[in-house]
Amino acid sequence: MHPQADKGCMLNSTVVRVTHRYQLPVQRAFDAWLTPALAGRFLFATRTGNILHCEIDPQVGGRFTVTDRRPTADGDESFFEAQHHGVFIQIERPRKLVFDLRVEPYSDQATRVSLDFTALGDNLCEIVLIHELGASEDARANAERARLGWVNMLSELDKVLSTRSWGVNLETAVDRLFSAGSTRRH
Repeated sequence: MHPQADKGCMLNSTVVRVTHRYQLPVQRAFDAWLTPALAGRFLFATRTGNILHCEIDPQVGGRFTVTDRRPTADGDESFFEAQHHGVFIQIERPRKLVFDLRVEPYSDQATRVSLDFTALGDNLCEIVLIHELGASEDARANAERARLGWVNMLSELDKVLSTRSWGVNLETAVDRLFSAGSTRRH
């Protein structure tokens, strides 16, 4: 059971909610979250960091790891690596994606992230992201930073999907990924 599944905990939980609209088919927005070549360009990317590694096993129970190198806050020229680890709880292509997320070195506790994808037309969709940070004082203290991080990631996703990549056929690559087996279509 997820640590925040208890209703009493949910009432006191700090929750971040972010919404973004995209001028593209809902399937493209959804598939970007499960395609390492695309996710590595927006997922947990920061203005001053570099994504070093992105590995995704896109199935329920599958795991992902995104590693980025960030400068330290002291202004020195030193860096540290942030490890974003997740486990997929629910995958309903192209409508819903839920995963538990843990970020080292910030926390050992997993938090729940849910994304709802809604088609608003053939080439228009919306993502509503909800991040349940927990009921701790740290969760309350970091809520605005988490919200801004998700806003930036969803904006970066828009740039990644709106930029033309020469020599890469995204639809073919994604179709191959999801046709590899029925277990990947959860």
